[in-house]
Order: sequence, then C-alpha cells, then structure tokens
Amino acid sequence: MTTTALLCLWLPISAFAGEPAPTAAPKAPAKKEAKAPSTGPMKTDEQKTLYALGYFLGNKATPLSITAAEAKWVSLGFHDGIANKKPAVDLESYGPKVNDFATERTRKARDGAAAEASMQASARKDAEKPFLEKAAAEPGAQKLPSGLIYKELKAGAGKQPTADDTVKCHYEGKLVDGTVFDSSYKRKEPAEFPLKGVVPCWTEGVAKIKVGGKARLVCPSSIAYGDEGRPPVIPAGAVLDFTVELIDIVKK
Repeated sequence: MTTTALLCLWLPISAFAGEPAPTAAPKAPAKKEAKAPSTGPMKTDEQKTLYALGYFLGNKATPLSITAAEAKWVSLGFHDGIANKKPAVDLESYGPKVNDFATERTRKARDGAAAEASMQASARKDAEKPFLEKAAAEPGAQKLPSGLIYKELKAGAGKQPTADDTVKCHYEGKLVDGTVFDSSYKRKEPAEFPLKGVVPCWTEGVAKIKVGGKARLVCPSSIAYGDEGRPPVIPAGAVLDFTVELIDIVKK
C-alpha cells in the first residue's frame, strides 16, 4: 500500500459521511490523553519521518473524537495491520461498521458544534443589542424594516444602483469592538461585486447610496452572516458595522 493510500484510510469525516467536517468541535469534558509508547528520543531522519507519518494518521482521526480508552484498540489494530497479522475480528463483518462509526461520530460532532454556535450566537446578540439601539438613535440614522440601520455620511450626486447592478466601492467592515475584519482602503483598491452576490444588508444598503455618496450600514446578524458567522473572522451572531463609499456603477 502506498503512503497516499495509507493516509486515505484516515480521510476527514466527509469521506465517511458525505458531508463537510465541522469547523469547530463541540466542547466536551476533558479526557485523559492516550499515553504515547516509549520509544526514546528521535535521532535519525527516518525516525522523524515515521513520526510525521504517525502524526498525520492520528491527526486525520481527530474529528472522530477517539478517547484514550478507544485509542488502545485502534493502536492494536494498527500494529496488527502493519505486521500483517491475522485480524482479531472478522473484517467482512466489522469493516462496514467503520463507516457507521464514523457517520455517528460525525453527526454528534456536527450537532454539538451547531448547538455550541447557536448558544454563542444567542449570547452575542443579547450583548450587542445596546450597540444596535445606540446606532439607531444617532441623528440622521434610519432603522429599516429588515433591521438595517442606515446613515448617510456624504450625499452622492450620481445614480442609485439596483440589486441587478454591479458596483465599485471602497469600504471598511468592523465588529462592535472596533476590530476591522475587512477593508478595501487597507488594500488600496476598491472592490467590484454584484449586489445580488453579497449579504442582504449590503444588497439593501448600497442600493440606497447614490454614486459619489458614502454611508454607514449597521447590520444585525439576521441580514449578515447569521448564527453561523464566518469563523474565525466573524463570530456567530455578530453585528457588522460598515462604512461604504459608492464609487461607480459598473457598466455591463
């Protein structure tokens, strides 16, 4: 078996379950780590390479949340396999159960991660309500039915885009704590994008700006990235605070 084929035995969960692996594992009680075998210090390049192989195999199994107690059986099977020993179990019967095992572990990890994200999103939305209320109360701010808070910073003299248009903008996006998570100003290059291809907050908000104008768009998570967020840059349930300058409507 080639190294590539061997590594494929421990593909991410998607190989077993047909779904993407969760981006974050759910929190769980601390587990006793499996005790590594005593091998002494690595001295040769080959020993270090073999260690790297073992590390890759083990790391690929991380989504399965193997416990210390379970690891000894995995280790036994691994050593019997590389020694080409007679299997201690009927592989025709238990081989297919590997997929069942991985699928169930994937489901638990996914559900746990989703529940954790939902809890984090709910807590963040509660904590950031005062920010939304303060932004909506500023002079000149408008709170729209969608929840978008729109405030004109500079009046434009050109046309207003529609949702079907592609626009050229300079912008800066911040979290409520002031962290800048994206900025075309820092890149020193405006961005072009179709208004139908962005978060609803932008589709609605940028369409209210005339070319040459500038506005602040405060977006609750419901019209931004929702309860999922975009980890690690945008947390679950986060309010986004944009300053957007509409430079032009791009001709088709």
